[in-house]
Amino acid sequence: MTLDSHQGESVVIDVCTTCQAFWFDKYESLQLSPGSTLKLMKFIGENSQSARPMPQTFQCPRCPAHLVLTHDLQRNTKFSYWRCPKDHGKFIGFFDFLKEKNFVRQLSPKEIQELRKNIQTVNCSNCGGPIDLATASACTHCGSPISTLDMKQPQQMLAQLQQAAAPKPPNPALPLELERAKREAEGWFGPHESDPDWLSDASSGSLIQ
Repeated sequence: MTLDSHQGESVVIDVCTTCQAFWFDKYESLQLSPGSTLKLMKFIGENSQSARPMPQTFQCPRCPAHLVLTHDLQRNTKFSYWRCPKDHGKFIGFFDFLKEKNFVRQLSPKEIQELRKNIQTVNCSNCGGPIDLATASACTHCGSPISTLDMKQPQQMLAQLQQAAAPKPPNPALPLELERAKREAEGWFGPHESDPDWLSDASSGSLIQ
């Protein structure tokens, strides 16, 4: 899958819908633009299914090394992934990717108590297994805590995209800066006899936009 980076360059990531996971080469996850992150969130929503049981070991697709299970923290949300010990990249499940990008957060004890008043059973967001709210606050199958989709993060990313796409107002100081540059150029090289107004013409739109 080809996505955009912060620098406007292309980032090619590997996707496995069967195992419900992404492979990111080193730094690719950090390079994703807000628009690309939202695209992956949409992709996860359109392709979510019950993931197959993960094998005990993974081999790095870039080298013979075995991936190492790693636990990390995004604010107060724990997430996991398998990383290459030689820093070639990481293999991360869809649900943990949403946690990493702060789309999913763990419910607080107060929120779980409120949930228990109205609902007896929920399905685990990670593996799909049932969770009996009367006796548990985490999945008994995979150990994932009860979590919810946090819509504040997508809304913030959309605001960033709208701000980036908005037309930028012209710099009101540009004519003065061009005039100063013209005087400095004439001071260094003297006026150009063949075309003394070359910088003025450029500033009017021929070269400088």
